[in-house]
Amino acid sequence: MNLRNVAISSAAAILLILPACAAVKPGEAAPDFKGQDSNGKTQSLDQYRGKFVVLEWANQGCPYEKKHYESGNMERLQKEWTSKGVIWLSVISSAPGQQGYVSPTEENAYLSKMHASPSAAILDPSGSIGRLYGAKTTPHMFVIAPDGKLVYEGALDDQPSPDPASLKGAKNYVSEALAEAMAGRPVSTPVTKSYGCSVKYGD
Repeated sequence: MNLRNVAISSAAAILLILPACAAVKPGEAAPDFKGQDSNGKTQSLDQYRGKFVVLEWANQGCPYEKKHYESGNMERLQKEWTSKGVIWLSVISSAPGQQGYVSPTEENAYLSKMHASPSAAILDPSGSIGRLYGAKTTPHMFVIAPDGKLVYEGALDDQPSPDPASLKGAKNYVSEALAEAMAGRPVSTPVTKSYGCSVKYGD
């Protein structure tokens, strides 16, 4: 491997664990948005006021995303929390021609194949929702309380690896934040470093 490739690989590795630096921080009001989901329905944050909402930035081609889906981890989390009344919205901000970009039909086929059950999968090819939240990686997770304020943003767990074996014993920050907030307690870890592939925004 030449020095140029080493530099590129090093830069890519650093990018995966950069602090999230989201556009909205815990304690602030989460910005409203509108977007079309994979079933052609309009989804907005305001329509779920009064409920806990999870935003999950997704990209089918990302190895880190594959770790959570192909292991069944993400599907398990979706089912667990939506059964408790949480709204779980997957958001795909990959631009046309970029890794992770999908048509509504392709996304629905993927969700069916994976037995995934988000409340909705929002297609955001313009990247407007992703930029509104400062989403950096796939996955990048946000938890919003019923009053509309953000209570958590960052990584799904504490294992920044694409290896499914890393899930064993992993601390799940999203589950922790939801359990604490739904019990009326402050979220003990409101911000973490997101990890994964960079969100494939267009120009």
